[in-house]
Amino acid sequence: MTARGWFLFSLMGVLWGIPYFMIKVAVDSDLSPSMVVFTRCALGAALLLPFAVRQGGLPRVLKTHWRPMLAFACVEILGPWWTLTDAERRISSSTAGLLIAAVPIIGALLARFFGDTERLGPRRLTGLGLGLAGVAVLTVPHLRGGDAWSLTEVMLTALGYAIAPLIAARHLREVPTLQLIAPCLVLAALVYAPAAAATWPQTMPDNKTLASLAGLGVICTALAFVIFLELIREAGPTRAVVFTYVNPAVAVAAGVTFLDEPLTADVLAAFTLILAGSFLATAAPTSGTRRVTWSARQTSRADGRVKTPQGALPEERPGSTGQGGG
Repeated sequence: MTARGWFLFSLMGVLWGIPYFMIKVAVDSDLSPSMVVFTRCALGAALLLPFAVRQGGLPRVLKTHWRPMLAFACVEILGPWWTLTDAERRISSSTAGLLIAAVPIIGALLARFFGDTERLGPRRLTGLGLGLAGVAVLTVPHLRGGDAWSLTEVMLTALGYAIAPLIAARHLREVPTLQLIAPCLVLAALVYAPAAAATWPQTMPDNKTLASLAGLGVICTALAFVIFLELIREAGPTRAVVFTYVNPAVAVAAGVTFLDEPLTADVLAAFTLILAGSFLATAAPTSGTRRVTWSARQTSRADGRVKTPQGALPEERPGSTGQGGG
């Protein structure tokens, strides 16, 4: 990968690792989850929609793909962004970021129900076991306390983030990323507008809270998707999504540095287990692939490999990966 590719890769690791910190700042100032989600979606939509319209053909895309786009919006944004935001009113941003790191593990399990016939193998099964152990290390101590529902909300968020790419891979492969994301953000902003209006703060939030809201909408949503597109063009779709393994480290570092969240032994153990499990569980199989000579008719895979098994789930559409900004 080129120096430019590594630079974009590093940016994405940060841009989709800091939303947890910003969400925590917003909810700690007594803003409602609906208000936070509405502001984030409205800002992101305002910035991305003009570019989506400029691409042309947006009405045709909506008319043709509205059903899977609606399903994608529900499981990627409408549900998960609210449950995650609500959960962070009671748990740390570090805990939320680490639990969301289980998305690749959940996705590997769910893919079996979406027609993926690829054999898991010992390596991937080990990864699933390690990842689930990491989730257990993080959640079990809280199950008897008041945080049990919050942890459930985060896991529901992770479930949505894992389902969304599977929907996109099967039904939205032909939809350009901006024409998928922008309408979904518009829909989410419209859905949460009434609740946001009903819980509108009586006084202007402080500058730190306003900066967090602006960061969520402009940096972690609109800018992040634009940079992600550039990363795909530079490194290819296969390598581009590897940055998701960096996000939990950024989430933990931001929480510890800026919010004085404790860096406990449980957090470190869960961090190690979840990331190791995610890496192993989503590793590409070494069997059933063959090296081929590149041609213009080939897909845009950066590693020049093609799969030989039939009936496997199609590769995820670039730009529709889960963990869309936390």
